[in-house]
Amino acid sequence: MNTQSEEKQIILRVMERFISTGSVTDEQVKVTCLPVDKTSYVEKIGNDGRIIMLEEFRLDGKIIRASYSPRSNTVYLSPKSSPEKFLQ
Repeated sequence: MNTQSEEKQIILRVMERFISTGSVTDEQVKVTCLPVDKTSYVEKIGNDGRIIMLEEFRLDGKIIRASYSPRSNTVYLSPKSSPEKFLQ
């Protein structure tokens, strides 16, 4: 499996748990829930920063922007609508 498809598998696993339970935890990666409808995030590690672009995913009729950073082993999630409405 190539790295890009491995990253998508990680993102989808985290998203499925988030959609079904509202949980932003995972045993293998750190998960950070960003404010609603973000398209990018500046990831800072030490004095370095880099822009993480979030890709739009549709799962179970829900829209989430998400990305995985192998540098920090973190999945970033940004629901398209507020989490309270999103989980209903």
